[in-house]
Amino acid sequence: MKEILSSMLCISLFFMACTPSQNQQNQLTSDEQEAGWSLLFDGKSLNGWHLYNKGDIDSKWTANNGELVCDPHKKEGIFGDLVTDSVYEDFDLELEWKVTKGGNSGVFINVNEDSIYAATFATGLEMQLLDNSNAEARHQTDSTHWAGCLYAVDCIGQNSSPEAYGNWNSSRIVQKNGKVSFWLNNKLTFERETRNDEFKQMVKTSGMKAYPAFATYPSGRIALQNHTDSVAFRNIKIRRL
Repeated sequence: MKEILSSMLCISLFFMACTPSQNQQNQLTSDEQEAGWSLLFDGKSLNGWHLYNKGDIDSKWTANNGELVCDPHKKEGIFGDLVTDSVYEDFDLELEWKVTKGGNSGVFINVNEDSIYAATFATGLEMQLLDNSNAEARHQTDSTHWAGCLYAVDCIGQNSSPEAYGNWNSSRIVQKNGKVSFWLNNKLTFERETRNDEFKQMVKTSGMKAYPAFATYPSGRIALQNHTDSVAFRNIKIRRL
């Protein structure tokens, strides 16, 4: 009996050692630090972020259990997208995210924060975050609305394979000299030169044609969308190129 109990204890300790703990999230390795990576979320506060066009004000966003969470059902605080205090141009951005059933959110780049723009999507390019399988019908039928895509503009649809709702996905956005690339779970879901006439014409015929300033800024803030659904982020890190 003692041998059985001892074996069970060893197995339990093994799995505990192999399972990432909360303390292992939102951390940089020494190699990442040396390579120039920095954290955009420290796992415990909203430092480095503020509400778009509102500043440092109580919102639906909280830091909870090592996750940056937007909870639309939170009683306190106002609705709004969260944006970085800093502005970025050429960069490599990595993060993890998860949504609830049918959940919808987004990550924006090149957001110009100005009162003349009512929302982040008026200027910023959005990587769509979505539970594809349980989304609204209009999202399921339009591949440019799928997870990992440049929302309402373009997508490599066959590579849009998000994890089931409630599970973590990994995303990556790279921008260098106007070329923008999106990855979802290590698969390329969008890639275009965004400063040439071909892309500008694509935008003019897309779902973003109503926003004349969309995709016109070469740099800007990074934003996380406050949609009608809950969304959580962790391990948000960036490296300037």
